[in-house]
Amino acid sequence: MGVTAGSVLRVIPAQAADMAHRMVQAEKAATPDRAYKPKFFSQHQYKTLQALCEAIIPADGKAGGAIEAGAPEFIDLLTSENADYQLRLGGGMMWLDATCTGRYGKTYLECDVEQKKQILDLIAYRKNGRADPSLNQGIGFFSFLRNLTADGYFTSEIGIKDLGYVGNSYLRDFPGCPPLPQT
Repeated sequence: MGVTAGSVLRVIPAQAADMAHRMVQAEKAATPDRAYKPKFFSQHQYKTLQALCEAIIPADGKAGGAIEAGAPEFIDLLTSENADYQLRLGGGMMWLDATCTGRYGKTYLECDVEQKKQILDLIAYRKNGRADPSLNQGIGFFSFLRNLTADGYFTSEIGIKDLGYVGNSYLRDFPGCPPLPQT
């Protein structure tokens, strides 16, 4: 698995992403059940992280999603080594659960599908923070988590395949860009 300099990385360097994926894979290979044990997040927070990563990049018919790509493990490993990430993500998850409890009487994980969609729709757009400043912490958290999830996904083997990246290969002729699909 290689990571390219032209990656979609927004949060961490490509070499660090590659190293994080390798560390997670090595840890999983060393355990009999090939399970990952969270390093920073509590079990509840880790399950919340998995649910959020799945909402951000769900599996589809052609490729696995963030869960299959190992994005939650990637994020947990990076967070365990970075105090700023711990504050931003740990605090963001506490904000999310507290906000869901205030609105719906239950934590994010306990919410039904429609309630999860409602809260994520509120924190997915910065314009909502202008209308309701109490959402700003959640908006910042979700924006940061989206970037980390994208980094974790698109630097994984699954994400690289999903992009159709073939590596630094020589082209005898360049036929130009493919036409845009008609919708």
